[in-house]
Amino acid sequence: MEDSNNSDSSSQPLLHHPQQSSNQTTTKDAKKLALIPLIFLIYFEVSGGPYGEESAVGAAGPLFAILGFLIFPFIWSIPEALITAELATAFPGNGGFVIWAYQAFGPFWGSLMGSWKFLSGVINLASYPVLCIDYLKLVIPLLSSGLPRFVAIFASTLVLSFLNYTGLSIVGYTAVSLGIISLLPFIIMTLFSIPNIDPTRWLSLGQKGVEKNWTLFFNTLFWNLNFWDNASTLAGEVEQPQKTYPKALFSAGILACLGYLIPLLAATGAIPLDQEDWEDGYLAKAAEIIAGKWLKIWIEIGSVLSVIGLYEAQLSSSAYQLLGISKWFNTPWLGILISTLITLLVSFMNFTDIISSANFLYSLGMLLEFASFVWLRRKLPGKKRPFKVPMGLPWLVIMCLIPSGFLIYVMAVATKPVFLVSALMTLFGIAWYFLMNLCKSKEWFDFNKGEEQLDDDNMY
Repeated sequence: MEDSNNSDSSSQPLLHHPQQSSNQTTTKDAKKLALIPLIFLIYFEVSGGPYGEESAVGAAGPLFAILGFLIFPFIWSIPEALITAELATAFPGNGGFVIWAYQAFGPFWGSLMGSWKFLSGVINLASYPVLCIDYLKLVIPLLSSGLPRFVAIFASTLVLSFLNYTGLSIVGYTAVSLGIISLLPFIIMTLFSIPNIDPTRWLSLGQKGVEKNWTLFFNTLFWNLNFWDNASTLAGEVEQPQKTYPKALFSAGILACLGYLIPLLAATGAIPLDQEDWEDGYLAKAAEIIAGKWLKIWIEIGSVLSVIGLYEAQLSSSAYQLLGISKWFNTPWLGILISTLITLLVSFMNFTDIISSANFLYSLGMLLEFASFVWLRRKLPGKKRPFKVPMGLPWLVIMCLIPSGFLIYVMAVATKPVFLVSALMTLFGIAWYFLMNLCKSKEWFDFNKGEEQLDDDNMY
């Protein structure tokens, strides 16, 4: 008997992927992501190192910054990672969160989820070259403003996008190397800082006369610790995703939290506080104060390598959301191209506005994701879940309500430009859904049927 959800799936453009024969699948299995590359891809989706955490100290002082990176993972990152582990293993396809919303609420919400997450991802992509140039300008002042800065951001975006054409397996192992190399200078900085650490500096609420900027503080925390679910769009490219995803998420979570906290404790504990200096790139200055200029240069190089890893991981996730469009060199080349073009369009914005816009759209998607998670537990109680969050439905609702309150706060304190950008992007997502349905009904384009459509046994 044909399931009603399967029959409706032909009307959902975002879930269509090319079919593959068993021979092709066997051939590609050798290139699928193993555990270690997946850990570092998730790590770069979420963190990539402490680059960019400095604004939390500048906005609220050392104590709040330390508490933020200590507590926030428990109220935000862990619930998001648990939800991702359950749903990615229950629905192990490249659609990721699009499939989850589609199965919970139907094709319109699946499409809107895809639009919100895709657009937040490609807007977020623009922040990485900007962050990289913010670090490099400390060594090359010419990149501080004007045409040289614009050319540097534009060129780095194109070069980083081109690397993604080499294929996901290569990108995964590249992420392993980049992760190790970019974290090494912070380990060395921490070791050098130990003799100079004064624990009382960690208790500082900030300098007198410096006003707290809570909007910047929470946006910085959110930006540094979100996107745990992005790797779910790569589930079809992972070896044994039901077993691999929970292990990878747990390992990446520990790596990300330690990667933020240890350098933060070292820098704030070893150096007298000058709060206004704590902006993007300050950790490189701190390394120079603690150990010398050689470590500052190493961290500058590490920032470039971290940006490469962050960009490649995020672009892989965004491009695989458009997997059904076309593939070239075993990569979704047209998805990479579209993602790159949108990234270039928003790269003129400053770093704060970029991450605020990405956070707003991502918050909309996460509210829908939490709702999908809870509703799927109720709608499909018999669905096979290789990993299952060990809670009943009432506790799951509570687990989702706590981070949902934070999401609403992030959206409520957004600036007018962020509201405008997010509203336009949402309208675009709605229009895109109806346009694709019109194109399908008129047969203007040839849509591929989904290789990951779920049959009756898989659904229930």
